[in-house]
Amino acid sequence: MVNTYRKYVGRSLHRCEDEHFLRGEGTYVANMESHDAICMAVVRATIAHGRILGIDSSFARTMPGVIDVVTGSEIVANTGRFVPVVQLGASVTAPGLPIAADESVQYVGQVVAAVFATSQRAAIDAVNEVIVDYDSLPVISDIQTARSGEYLIHPELGSNIGLRWHGGANYEATTRSARKVRRTFKMPRLIASPMEPRACVASYDEEGESFELICSAQDPHRPKAQLAELLGVSEEKVRVIVPDVGGAFGAKGSIATEYAIAAYCARRLGQRIRWIEERGENMTGGYQGRGMEITVEIAVMDDGRFVGLKSLVEADLGAYVYPLTTGVPISAAVLMTGNYVFQSAEADVIGYHTNAVPTGPYRGAGRPEAGFCIERIVDAAAADLGFDPVELRRINLVHSSEMPYTTPLGVVFDSGNYSQVLEMTSASLNATYTKVRSHLSPGMLVGKGLSLYIERAAPGFWERGSVEIDPDGLVSASSGSSSHGQGHAISFAQIIADQLGVSPELVQLREGDSADGDGVGTFGSRSMTLGGEALNLASIEVRRMAVDRASKYFEVEPEEIVYELGRMYVTGSPSRDIDIFSVAAVARDAGEPLVSEIRSRIEVPVISFGGYGVVVSVDPDTGEARVQAVVAVDDAGTLINPMLAEGQVLGAAMQGIGQALYEEAIYDEDGQLLTGSFLDYLIPSSSEAGYSFEGTFLETPTPYTSLGAKGIGEAGTIALPPAVVAAVGDAIGVVDSLVPDMPLTPEKVWRALAIRKSHS
Repeated sequence: MVNTYRKYVGRSLHRCEDEHFLRGEGTYVANMESHDAICMAVVRATIAHGRILGIDSSFARTMPGVIDVVTGSEIVANTGRFVPVVQLGASVTAPGLPIAADESVQYVGQVVAAVFATSQRAAIDAVNEVIVDYDSLPVISDIQTARSGEYLIHPELGSNIGLRWHGGANYEATTRSARKVRRTFKMPRLIASPMEPRACVASYDEEGESFELICSAQDPHRPKAQLAELLGVSEEKVRVIVPDVGGAFGAKGSIATEYAIAAYCARRLGQRIRWIEERGENMTGGYQGRGMEITVEIAVMDDGRFVGLKSLVEADLGAYVYPLTTGVPISAAVLMTGNYVFQSAEADVIGYHTNAVPTGPYRGAGRPEAGFCIERIVDAAAADLGFDPVELRRINLVHSSEMPYTTPLGVVFDSGNYSQVLEMTSASLNATYTKVRSHLSPGMLVGKGLSLYIERAAPGFWERGSVEIDPDGLVSASSGSSSHGQGHAISFAQIIADQLGVSPELVQLREGDSADGDGVGTFGSRSMTLGGEALNLASIEVRRMAVDRASKYFEVEPEEIVYELGRMYVTGSPSRDIDIFSVAAVARDAGEPLVSEIRSRIEVPVISFGGYGVVVSVDPDTGEARVQAVVAVDDAGTLINPMLAEGQVLGAAMQGIGQALYEEAIYDEDGQLLTGSFLDYLIPSSSEAGYSFEGTFLETPTPYTSLGAKGIGEAGTIALPPAVVAAVGDAIGVVDSLVPDMPLTPEKVWRALAIRKSHS
């Protein structure tokens, strides 16, 4: 018999690691001791497209401290390329990214050569003296130019298309009698901008013929597999260690090409190699997010019922692709129906090559693109057909009685009450709007916008977790997930503590080392759903083992043992008891330690959902839009730690606002990045975070796991952009087709106001 109490799950316990970080005691790659390492800096392409006629490193090699200069052609000759992941039967002809340039360069920032020196300063100084002679070629700087086919980046493809996918059916057949509304939305490229750029220390053990890579990454497992593939060795010959990480937001899911270069050259030079990326390099050379143009058509009956949806997602892949580059636009297409019921849906995806750094996952990875398009097309349909936007949503929502619900594009909604979320969000937004209007200065324009979202969470289908009871009084846990800001140390401890009836302070968590065991990693809001579930199941199994061992100790049947708050006793005889750590000592002496390693599994991702409302002000003289208030209703299933969930919501909200109002990676016609520093690439700061925030959590546990947790990490990046854009449109009083493309900079908003005034 087990008496379990939810004592810790659901409580806002403080993160274990906060004091550690606040005291400056974090262990990041850049501040790890590596006195025996030599330093690497890389020579990057300064043009977007051209043949390499020659590389002169003769002077650089004579500079003080310089050890060697290795050209891209040598690196390419001895390493492989990234291999794109093919999803849902897509046609992927896009070439994988080589880890350096060989005979030609295809984007500004591509690695052309690597310099090795005794210090970072010496390596950087030598990079500036490596002379690369180029023969410039025509540049494809955007989707429109790529679509024209006037120039080809990869002539062997016969076009600039590297990806095609089609999904769904029956749109035309089911929508003949419906009214149709069509819009095209542009999603500019975004730069993830983590606080810590990429960094690594690579070494090679000649005796064991094995590599060790210490790096800033989202997890050790994907880097391990990718590095092994790029270097042509088995995964058993690669160990990856991920220490503290200063943010990732999807941009550290695939390893940097520079990590592979460092590892290759560690073997070639017989030296431990350290590479620390500078901010400008990160903005130019790290893969970027979004970068799509999406055309959506929605078919609506006169009574407001949606009958069909058709979309075309045109994606900027960049010059080459990383493993997950092609998956992001497909994810956007698959999720395009949002929270709503459709009889039919069809989607096409076309990925184009441009002379720019490849795109890849950025917080949300397809979900924000889909969420923006469906919510904005619903607003457009409401305006065109004369419906209130909230009422049109109300008519078409998937209802809880229909769960599990499968969309026409194959997405399964596991659980939830979408109608409740809509009503709560709408009511809260209306009250907040009234309050904000009463406090703003006269003359300011005020608007409100609302959006709903779904967040497909927990891709990857499994995760590893292990739990062991130490006779010395601790619980040792290991997870295939890795924290880079998510607070696993306390949230995972809360799960384990509840199952074992011990204090979370006794749980010690190990993450981030591929030598501890396999795993999938942290991305796509999967850690609680799958990582937490694995530890939950492992804890339950360890508890069962402890009861079994205690029954032998007391010479009774396991059914006669009562397990309660970390102690076991015989039914009816509470004085005949033993605690779990003493049982662990007995088990260890018998050669049967209390340890369990389990893989959690789900067949399909889970669906989190919610609604967000925004109130904005617009200065009519300058066009500056500012968010004044945000209201949010989120349902992420069982909440392990509400405070951590709130932190995820607040952070994602800021990034969603950033996409809507400030952020855009701008390239000129020559393929030069014009926003290569924070002077030009604007991200929200504390001065933009002065809005009020009112958040509410609902809990609809997913039926797919024993824990019931879903994901919450990307809600704000999905829901805020369409809500902010709708609010700005409402404030300046323009029809949706005249609302500018994101980001809604002051200039764009001012021009839209001028157009409205001229029309009136």
